[in-house]
Amino acid sequence: MQTRNLVLIFALTLGAAIFVPQAAAQSPHPTCNHCQATYVPKSELDAYFEQGKLHHIVDQQVRNVALGHMQVGIGTIYRKKLEKPEQHSVAEHEQVSEVYYVLDGAATLKTGPELVTPVARPSDMLTVKQQNGPGFNADSINNAHTIELKPGDVVIIPAGTGHWFTSIPDHITYLMVRLDPDQILPLKSEDQSKAHLAKPYHEGQDNY
Repeated sequence: MQTRNLVLIFALTLGAAIFVPQAAAQSPHPTCNHCQATYVPKSELDAYFEQGKLHHIVDQQVRNVALGHMQVGIGTIYRKKLEKPEQHSVAEHEQVSEVYYVLDGAATLKTGPELVTPVARPSDMLTVKQQNGPGFNADSINNAHTIELKPGDVVIIPAGTGHWFTSIPDHITYLMVRLDPDQILPLKSEDQSKAHLAKPYHEGQDNY
């Protein structure tokens, strides 16, 4: 009887010793260590949209935050009426993917990877330096997929996929989420955003 009890105690002790490292191995190991959530109030987004409408600014960066192995940017986009596509207006980004969430308005968007006469975008462009990184502009897209955008729609545009607005009946506004896995773009904090919005606007100013 005593021998059986000793065996039982030994087995329980061994089991506990095995369980402890297993439990430790299951503790959280997030890729973004001790990172806080980022909150962007509607009032701040509205301020950017109003600035875009007032000064005819298409694309403005609101935030760009580090998430461990990647960065995520938030932008506000306002595009006015477009009867026909502008020359050489296809855009393609080599490293940054984008997600559109349409808030209001409508537009015809063409997408696809087969660019016609692509030309590298200048490296000193504000959008290249601050918003979507290196890429190309082109005249059109072969075998393009046509999307009729309307409020509530979502479009995911992978890096390397051309995108081209060919018609906007009146206007379109959408929220942009930029995915930057190579972390090539500068971060933008809440304080930087507030400082940017507090500055009097002048043409050609940056977004930081």
